Amino acid sequence: MVLYLIEGELQQFQPEQIQQSLEQIAAQATQHQSELLEAQVGEDLQRLFVIIDAPNQAIAQQSFAAGKLSTAALLKEVRLVGQDLAAVRSRKGKANYLVEWNLPAGLTMEAYLHRKAEKSPLYAQVPAVQFERTYVCEDLSKCLCFYDSPDETTVKQARQVVGAPIDTLTPIRNVL
Repeated sequence: MVLYLIEGELQQFQPEQIQQSLEQIAAQATQHQSELLEAQVGEDLQRLFVIIDAPNQAIAQQSFAAGKLSTAALLKEVRLVGQDLAAVRSRKGKANYLVEWNLPAGLTMEAYLHRKAEKSPLYAQVPAVQFERTYVCEDLSKCLCFYDSPDETTVKQARQVVGAPIDTLTPIRNVL
């Protein structure tokens, strides 16, 4: 199985509608021996981030389409960093901020993972924030880092301590 990140833009959906659509996505994924691992939505209900564990991209896309929420603005294979799948399942509701970082050109996965391992212990310098997990696009175009933090300022401090930029910082809520 492979993890896929699907991002979508939402248009005037209420939280209940989003929840129902995600349940349809989860049901469709299950029919194909896949899993909707997690779904996060921006607090403004405009952006959706879905992670589906599926045997291939077509099944991930088909599962997402079953929810009829939006067209996938982005569909990419990702690698989970910082937690294993069991931890994501049990802690997915803990994250309340999402940092998107468009990775620099020429970066290799090996170099990224080495840097991540080297810098992650520095998060201890900002104890108010809890780094949860990262999904790195296999093509190294970007990564999504999830945090549990009291506020945006603390997330920014944590990113500064580890020397990682922020392209977008989004308050999120777990919806499935």
